[in-house]
Amino acid sequence: MDELPFDDREGHIWFDGALVPWKDANLHVLSHGLHYASCVFEGERAYNGRIFKLTEHTERLVEGARSMDFEIPYTVEQIDDACNEVLKSQGLSEAYIRPIAWRGSEMMGVSAQNAKIHFSIAAWPWGAYFTPEARMEGIRMQWADWKRPDPATIPCKTKAAGLYMICTLSKHKAERDGFNDALMLDYRGYIAEATGANIFLVIDGKIHTPLPDCFLDGITRRTVIQLAKMRGYDVTERHIKPEELNDASEVFLCGTAVEVTPVCEIGEHQFTPGEITRTLLGDYDEEVRRDVPRTLDAPKAYAA
Repeated sequence: MDELPFDDREGHIWFDGALVPWKDANLHVLSHGLHYASCVFEGERAYNGRIFKLTEHTERLVEGARSMDFEIPYTVEQIDDACNEVLKSQGLSEAYIRPIAWRGSEMMGVSAQNAKIHFSIAAWPWGAYFTPEARMEGIRMQWADWKRPDPATIPCKTKAAGLYMICTLSKHKAERDGFNDALMLDYRGYIAEATGANIFLVIDGKIHTPLPDCFLDGITRRTVIQLAKMRGYDVTERHIKPEELNDASEVFLCGTAVEVTPVCEIGEHQFTPGEITRTLLGDYDEEVRRDVPRTLDAPKAYAA
């Protein structure tokens, strides 16, 4: 990953309707989004010059803003076009794209109905989230101290900035302790997700994944489920108890950043990346690089 600071790079960022020099894309220190987390964003990847599932990401962003009680002042089509414009402007074909919307500095306090809504899109090179060795051999995870909260207390279906506070805390602790990531339980004690990815377990040849009723239902998660069903695998979405890791032969994560990444360790549990994980890792890598995306809504069985 590029080590340059993110406020001191060359190129352009799409900011409130136009491309501006990267270093000029600034906000005031008293912006509401900074103080009160009134901010939503997306994380997207481009492969071979095409942003994967772009419109799905944009639609989720727009709906997420509405759940935060504000409207992004651009249509889905305008945002899609702007994302592609940024990618082209930066001269990138393999990249990470970050659209983000936030309340500005017109009002400072919990109430901010009259704050202006700002919107920007940036893109930069971003390779594998984990090292190639970790992605093939499996990453090591510890249990997070924090839990995903009750959906009555947060907008859990929204990719909102404030919801990542416990992810940063959990990831920092995991890395200090020599692990790659951390696994969070939910407020009831069921397995929830990693700090930035969804999780899947293979038990007796069948795939199980936590029901996303208090955390984000990832776009990559849905894609992997569809790919698995096209392979003829049995996929079950349900509440999963931590002790069921004893029964799992394979475990893997998925997300825009991590793509599909096997897990070799969670706390006291050990796993070996197997056929199902390797198959879906390959299928996902192939899917994101297709010249023409497939419609994956209708499962189609074929030999593994």
